[in-house]
Amino acid sequence: MELRITNLAVARAGVPVLEGVSFALRPGQALVLRGPNGIGKTTLLRTVAGLQPALAGDIAVAAESVAYAAHADGVKATLTVTENLAFWAAAYGSGGVAAAMAAMDLASLADRRAGNLSAGQRRRLGLARLLVTGRPIWVMDEPTISLDAASVQLFAGVVRAHLADGGAALIATHIDLGLEAGVLDLTGHKAKPPAAGGRVGTFDEAFG
Repeated sequence: MELRITNLAVARAGVPVLEGVSFALRPGQALVLRGPNGIGKTTLLRTVAGLQPALAGDIAVAAESVAYAAHADGVKATLTVTENLAFWAAAYGSGGVAAAMAAMDLASLADRRAGNLSAGQRRRLGLARLLVTGRPIWVMDEPTISLDAASVQLFAGVVRAHLADGGAALIATHIDLGLEAGVLDLTGHKAKPPAAGGRVGTFDEAFG
């Protein structure tokens, strides 16, 4: 399952942030996005994931092939670890809850409510959602936030296994995950601001 981006331009709060972004991501490949804070990595990932429209360019990807992991963990505090993953597995029409818990070292926490987890445990639960989506392209925004060194290595192993199984990964991260991955520095793609600092379009990503 391939993801192909051609001459993409994206905006944050109506202001262009990136332009002319092109790359291809094929099965078994990982690509790491780099660039200073605020350059637009999150906006680019949200656009690729279909959460907001692009200003220009083309995103060629099969429908329902992308799973997105944002800064927020996206877990329901009142549900247990098992219930959270079962909810998402049902939403995606997939399974593999027990395997996802094992992969992210959550089995011993299966019956604990998410609201009672530590920040690192909640992050591992949020990332375990990727495993129950059944989707081949993982788009991840700083996935190692709140993870200790051991959990970072655990997650890196999960990503390597996903790639070895023919999946693909697009990651914005400042951490070296030890993956064989390409690197795309977005610094050279910073968009020129519109005349007089004007906005373009009316979409507000806060509601995307």
